[in-house]
Amino acid sequence: MVAVGILPKDIAIYAVPVVTLMLGLLIGYLAQRSGYCSIGGFRDFYLFRHTRLLSGYITLILASFVGYLFFWFITPAAMDGFFWANTNGLFTAIPGAPGGLSPAAYFLFAIIPGFFIGLICVYLGGCPIRQTVMASEGNYKAAWFFVGMAIGSIIFAAWVSGAVVVLMKSIGFGV
Repeated sequence: MVAVGILPKDIAIYAVPVVTLMLGLLIGYLAQRSGYCSIGGFRDFYLFRHTRLLSGYITLILASFVGYLFFWFITPAAMDGFFWANTNGLFTAIPGAPGGLSPAAYFLFAIIPGFFIGLICVYLGGCPIRQTVMASEGNYKAAWFFVGMAIGSIIFAAWVSGAVVVLMKSIGFGV
């Protein structure tokens, strides 16, 4: 049994998914009880200067960072492929990352689709977390959004992401 972090590797393999599930249930419960919506938080802040929903967004970011540190403490070997561990520069491939793209490509890969997700969520009146919570509460429009999000994720993973990786590599963002 090889020790990884504070837990032996055999236990850490089971501990991370269990802790992730428990945190997901906790976050889902808190999102439902608070009416959390990241898009609504920005909307309310820019239009009315209300910060109640935006404070939930900032809390989620801080909690995500603390969660990352917690998981890194449990299994530090699992975090070797993250871009900040890359000391070769911004435009070199990340070792072990899917697609072999550079950090700059991953930023583009996040920013461009993120813009479209934000635009769609403004039209729908809520972020994906809020739509998921509303679907679980019985809202049919939100349930159709959730189904569409699942189908879109499958299509993206099956066809679009591969084409984008090939495109990024052809313009110099990969190995």
